[in-house]
Amino acid sequence: GQPLGPRRLSLKPVPKVPNMEGFLDEALVKVKKQARGCLAPELCFQAVRAATKSPFAEGVRRERELFQVLLSSGQAQALQYAFFAERAVRRWATPSGASWSSAAPQPVRRAAVIGLGTMGRGIVTSLVKANIPLVALEQDLENLNKGRKAIMLLLEREAMKMEGGAQILDFHNPAHLQFTVDFDLLHDVDLVIEAVFENMALKKEIFHKLSKICKPGALLCTNTSALNIDEIASATNCPQQVIGTHFFSPAHVMRLLEIIYGSHTSPTAIATAMQLAKTLKKVGVVVGNCFGFVGNRMMFPYIQQAVFLLEEGSRPEAVDQVLEDFGFKIGPFRMSDLAGLDVGWRSRKDQGLTGPSLPAGTPAQQRHGQRYSPLPDLLCEQGRFGQKTARGWYLYEKVGGRTATPDPWLLNFLSQYRDTHGIQTRFIDQEEILERCLFSLINEGFAILAEGIASGPEHLD
Repeated sequence: GQPLGPRRLSLKPVPKVPNMEGFLDEALVKVKKQARGCLAPELCFQAVRAATKSPFAEGVRRERELFQVLLSSGQAQALQYAFFAERAVRRWATPSGASWSSAAPQPVRRAAVIGLGTMGRGIVTSLVKANIPLVALEQDLENLNKGRKAIMLLLEREAMKMEGGAQILDFHNPAHLQFTVDFDLLHDVDLVIEAVFENMALKKEIFHKLSKICKPGALLCTNTSALNIDEIASATNCPQQVIGTHFFSPAHVMRLLEIIYGSHTSPTAIATAMQLAKTLKKVGVVVGNCFGFVGNRMMFPYIQQAVFLLEEGSRPEAVDQVLEDFGFKIGPFRMSDLAGLDVGWRSRKDQGLTGPSLPAGTPAQQRHGQRYSPLPDLLCEQGRFGQKTARGWYLYEKVGGRTATPDPWLLNFLSQYRDTHGIQTRFIDQEEILERCLFSLINEGFAILAEGIASGPEHLD
């Protein structure tokens, strides 16, 4: 029989908290740092701030205004597009007429991973987390033990994040995860993922071996980031079973899995790789075979423009900041340092763009009649490979460190380089940085689409 009025929370006055302004200012700095370039978290913050200052009805009205801003924003449309694009890529098709609607996957009851470097370790971790029993293979005992130690650390960290932890993963059980140097143990696996480093001769040697040892029908996958799938398949007697499964680093974290079919890859193989992506809780995207496929092929001109900007007068931290403020999680130079500058260097050497196989007298800044920047090659010659050597485009606090600080050495190095090549520096504004990096990325995407390497724009995005 009592009136409800005084008991309604919405009618109570907002309590005054000491130092509210200071607290809110600190919170805003955190929100801006965590959600760079994103509108929604900042507007959520403004709604909370309104609640501390105004009566309930006014606070709700303000929240509605902010919500309307987000509802009609370009970011909301982009996120909705991304949501549907991720789902659209499940419906894959190839120019030969194979497609998701007619191809059925094979079951994968047991898998294997060859090569326990950075990529192999992440792939093993992904498979264990998806409860797929597997064999992890290295070429020699020293690398096997090094790989095993690193994988156990990774798995323990992953287990701590999960409810129920290690009991669920059960990675100490050899029936679930077996380490070996013996190829013969792969005779009964349903799927092998090769993750050795990017060297065609080595990959062909491994695939030749696998096609003799593995059972007929076993899927042979390569985690290459750029090499020709058909050439790798040519070393086997079952090219229809060979497919590219390009994981992105770190493989147990990144959700993208690029699935590359060669000219002989069977529809069943594609369907099985797509099913594997789903089991690993990754987004599988089916693309065609060309140098760098889609992910890396689009990355090349993007990074190339970033390096040209340095030549012309910009700095790594300036380029990274513009792209991170735009919404990229990590700018091109911090990303290169994280991935390792030596990876691209090795690839450019194999392509004859740099190193001993480059014909004498080739101009330093020209390749195949196109502009070329030798800057990344020169850094590698100095032993600067990024985080793994604590020096790259940036300085790091220790080997494997994560905190990038601008390096005075680099500024000096750049100015010497510009003097050598007679480059006049100029001021480069944010707009130019953004447009040159993004438009080169977008234009490459259009070229990929025009060549039929990707079957739709959603696959690129």
